[in-house]
Amino acid sequence: MACEIGFWVVLAAGLAARYLLGRRRLGAVLLAGVPLLDLVLLVASYFDLRAGATAGAQHGLAAVYIGFSVVFGPSIIRWADDRFAHRFAGGPPPRRPPKSGRAYMRYEWREFGKACITWTITCGLLLAIIVFVDDPDRTGHLWAWIRSMTTMLGIWVIWPIVATVSSSGGKDEPSRDGS
Repeated sequence: MACEIGFWVVLAAGLAARYLLGRRRLGAVLLAGVPLLDLVLLVASYFDLRAGATAGAQHGLAAVYIGFSVVFGPSIIRWADDRFAHRFAGGPPPRRPPKSGRAYMRYEWREFGKACITWTITCGLLLAIIVFVDDPDRTGHLWAWIRSMTTMLGIWVIWPIVATVSSSGGKDEPSRDGS
């Protein structure tokens, strides 16, 4: 929970430094630190398990956070940056994702691809912790996280499939940003 709060605090601090204080380099450093919070959480979880703790929700969530931050973090930061720039620095209106047509289909498949990479990173980290801790009685809860992530991926694939079916033969709608 603290790392999730830290994510948003560091994100807000990076954007504030960049746009409100005019300190672009400080803002960039702070924004680069966002995924480091998740890495700290993952390392702390690993050492907690190595010290004899039994895996709980917080240990699995640490792996999810790092997978999510690595893959979706840049687009979340870009999303927030676009809105902050528009609101506080006279930037252009933020771009919106397409709502129909082939562009919508491509967007949904790209997002699903990102979800697949998140799944790979998260499950890889969970498996690595399970192997390194080497105590099935204490790491059993981490297998539940792998099952949950797999279920999430199975549900997520519905969106690009629906986008593909709904955009069959459809034309791209013009985007609001002119591209």
